[in-house]
Amino acid sequence: MESQADILERLSATLASRKGAEPASSYVASLYAKGVDAMARKVGEEALEAVLAAKDGDRRQLVCETADLWFHSMVLLAHYGLTSADVLQELVRREGVSGHQEKAARRPGAGS
Repeated sequence: MESQADILERLSATLASRKGAEPASSYVASLYAKGVDAMARKVGEEALEAVLAAKDGDRRQLVCETADLWFHSMVLLAHYGLTSADVLQELVRREGVSGHQEKAARRPGAGS
């Protein structure tokens, strides 16, 4: 049986395969054709919808909107040649590190 994480790998592969495809052939190809601004806007829209579902206490809608957020975030990652594995690797790197320390380390000039 495949793990649920396998869906992220399969989705990453599908998203990469849609790059350069005819925009009319798929929703993802149409997003790529619209450019990074449109893809980034879509991530923002989905994030807002997830926030609103959470504020409404609608658990099912929160799951659906978070799935949309993850999907559109993965489209944006794929645009830059990145995959879910890159994000998972970053989460592994952060495991066990204080969130305050990790965020401070990302500031320009930190650690120099």
